[in-house]
Amino acid sequence: MGIEQAPTEKGKDSARGLQDSSRSEEERVEDSKGSDLAKGADRVDERSRSSDGRGPGEKQIG
Repeated sequence: MGIEQAPTEKGKDSARGLQDSSRSEEERVEDSKGSDLAKGADRVDERSRSSDGRGPGEKQIG
């Protein structure tokens, strides 16, 4: 849930904490990897290929 969609202040604080935690984890992984993580559609393709070597389009075809 996004910060704006949280109905209570406690929910907004929780969403901010999760967002900050995710950001710092991503930075830590990128630093150890030595390059940026893929974002958006590139990330979907990267994760899909890492599981079985085929991209999402190839999986839908057959």
